[in-house]
Amino acid sequence: MTLQLAVQYASARPAPGRSQIRRWVRSTLAALVDSSTTVGSDDAVTLTIRFVDEEEGRSLNRGFRDKDYATNVLTFPYDDLGDTGGIEADIVVCMPVVEAEAKAQDKPVSQHCGHLVVHGTLHACGFDHEDEAEADAMERIERVVLARFGIADPYRSESVAAR
Repeated sequence: MTLQLAVQYASARPAPGRSQIRRWVRSTLAALVDSSTTVGSDDAVTLTIRFVDEEEGRSLNRGFRDKDYATNVLTFPYDDLGDTGGIEADIVVCMPVVEAEAKAQDKPVSQHCGHLVVHGTLHACGFDHEDEAEADAMERIERVVLARFGIADPYRSESVAAR
């Protein structure tokens, strides 16, 4: 699998570095290849991950989901690749929301960012959580990937921030 990853910092808030983001994304994709789901070893994956402030996050959520608030992560997969295959998506992480959620959940911002990058990457690869079975499958993969980085299970409590 080939990965083209662009990281954009459009927020004044601190965000994880490119090398850490790349490790989270590669680990997520490797878990999918290993489990023979949605991503094959020959697939090309092109992702842009953009860290934004609340104004941009709210504008995107309003424009694309008709919800007038900033949310933690938005994923915009491009399904128009036709016969070329591969995966291409933009992932937007809203840092003020991530910081507030991390504080409320008493966890490091960097770990919550890791969870949301993994979560967004899974959305880019076709996963969703619209029903219980889909949510369970997605959460299983998230737990495995996050454990590789020493990040606690984000679903162990009542908190389901990424849903």
